[in-house]
Amino acid sequence: MAKRDYYEVLGVAKTATKEEIKKGYRKLAIQYHPDKNPGDKEAENKFKEATEAYEVLSDEKKRQIYDQYGFAGLDGMGAGGQGDYSNAFRDFSDIFGDFGGFGDIFGNFFGGGSSSRGRSSSSSGQGASLRYDLEISFKDAVFGTKAEIAFQHNESCEACHGSGGENGASRKTCPTCQGQGQVRRSAGFFSVAQTCPTCQGSGTVIDNPCRKCGGTGVQSKRRKVIVTIPAGVDDGKRITIPKQGDAGRNGGPAGDLIVILHVAQHDYFERSGQDLYCAVPISITQAALGAEIQVTTLDDRKIKLKVPAGTPHGKMLRLRDEGVPYQGSSRKGDLYIKLLVQVPARLSSKAKSLLEEVARIEGENDSPKLMPLSELRNNQ
Repeated sequence: MAKRDYYEVLGVAKTATKEEIKKGYRKLAIQYHPDKNPGDKEAENKFKEATEAYEVLSDEKKRQIYDQYGFAGLDGMGAGGQGDYSNAFRDFSDIFGDFGGFGDIFGNFFGGGSSSRGRSSSSSGQGASLRYDLEISFKDAVFGTKAEIAFQHNESCEACHGSGGENGASRKTCPTCQGQGQVRRSAGFFSVAQTCPTCQGSGTVIDNPCRKCGGTGVQSKRRKVIVTIPAGVDDGKRITIPKQGDAGRNGGPAGDLIVILHVAQHDYFERSGQDLYCAVPISITQAALGAEIQVTTLDDRKIKLKVPAGTPHGKMLRLRDEGVPYQGSSRKGDLYIKLLVQVPARLSSKAKSLLEEVARIEGENDSPKLMPLSELRNNQ
């Protein structure tokens, strides 16, 4: 079968930079690598094809020859055939560093990178961190609060104290992986490292497991904690509670509990940074003549607000230091109040007569001119 152009394989232009070539290869390698597509021959071939293309285009000399002479120029250079691909995998931490361990995975596929990470019988691992999503009210996010949450996590087994052994039985090196925590399987022209099925990656096993925890060293328990939510938190804020996640393996340290805050919307207030916004209706006479009104704040206080005479619809007034507190500070944002001039839908005969008299006195213009947009924006 005819080969596809290497640039086409990686989905990049012939003028692509090294970083663009690396990015194109990384995307394909993650999509088609055999561990994600077990037994899929098509995926394996696409992975090989992408690897071959990257092996050439990532090497400045080979790329220059390929650009000038095509596939024929690479004959005898170990490229484009069953090469060792050492150049393509010379720096996995750089290629796959953003993907949490892909560098080590691919390094083990091809024998590159660091040696396998052995685990001794006395090794211990930190427990997993847990996530808890907590919805709080808009007001609690602004002013702070305390909330009790209940969650399930793994605690160290009371019977074996986390060792996993019955009556003090000790652990021994796993006979399947010889303490490495990984075993290898052949996958075409490369080998794949997988978690050992016997010890589940710990590198150790126990002959007489604890009857209460089944040798895991942990028990699932429900726990309650009080979460302190500081004033001024925003939606998506993370609060970390140390050592409240799952207990570690073989007596290792516990993970953390990560509380993600989700702030509910408010019926009357909105927030932008540390500032609050609300809207208040006023009558046409209050807007025209000016007035002093009372505004209810987020914490239910009544504050007097002076409406200037001649206030247009949409006018924004500011109350300083009535907004959201800055975390760790006594400072606050401001409260912005948008004045909405309400035109009555119905008028009494007396009110109608009075307004007609105002119109007559003011000499209202039946042919108004267009208002410049700049002036309109200034009045908003």
